[in-house]
Amino acid sequence: MKPFLILETGRPLPQLRRHGGFGHWIRVAAGLHARDVRHCHVLDGEALPDAADYAGVLVTGSGAMVTERLDWSERTADWLRDAAHAGQPLFGICYGHQLIAHALGGTVDYNPRGREMGTVPVAAAPTAADDPLFAGLGAFDAQTTHLQTVTAPPPGAAVLARSERDDCQAFRWGEAAWGVQFHPEFSTHMMRGYIQARADALAAEGSCHRQLLAEVKPAPLARRVLRRFIHVAHARARSRKSA
Repeated sequence: MKPFLILETGRPLPQLRRHGGFGHWIRVAAGLHARDVRHCHVLDGEALPDAADYAGVLVTGSGAMVTERLDWSERTADWLRDAAHAGQPLFGICYGHQLIAHALGGTVDYNPRGREMGTVPVAAAPTAADDPLFAGLGAFDAQTTHLQTVTAPPPGAAVLARSERDDCQAFRWGEAAWGVQFHPEFSTHMMRGYIQARADALAAEGSCHRQLLAEVKPAPLARRVLRRFIHVAHARARSRKSA
């Protein structure tokens, strides 16, 4: 079976790096062995490989902003656009979600409702009823931390989930390209670490970080979305191989 490719677009907070990088967090949450994954550090200018060599592609979160239009980010967006049109299974998380949306003609900007942080309730949209990743989930909790968001999904995309502060918590474009604004790879420890690191910013915005810390809880259904993507990508790879 072909391996999965993780595009590394950022790094965790310094105090959380002892737990590995974003790609490691995603691999573990997805239930993948290290031998089943390859990493491409696009943030550091590493050349992008041929997407066809992989069962699927996962794109990490980042401290960068899609609206900065950084060279490495725009280059990755072009690659993702080509991969999506070729039918390559894609799964973007937070920045990755926004970057896929941008690549496919959507709009990314600062969320007019402000920062979304902590464990938040997410509601699946009616369009999620027959989606391979979101079907049957209904309402579920998810870990979030972001300032920018997908303000307009790509043309033809289906919005799959929403939260109180974000109208596009997830979307699917075509048959195999997904983006999720939430972090299915975050444990409660990781979520608390981000809240603590943003305590001053939250206070300046009128939010109490202690209350957000108290509200952090596990989000197993959000993680199930990630694992379903792995299953779907494997199934598509087997189908292509037997065709």
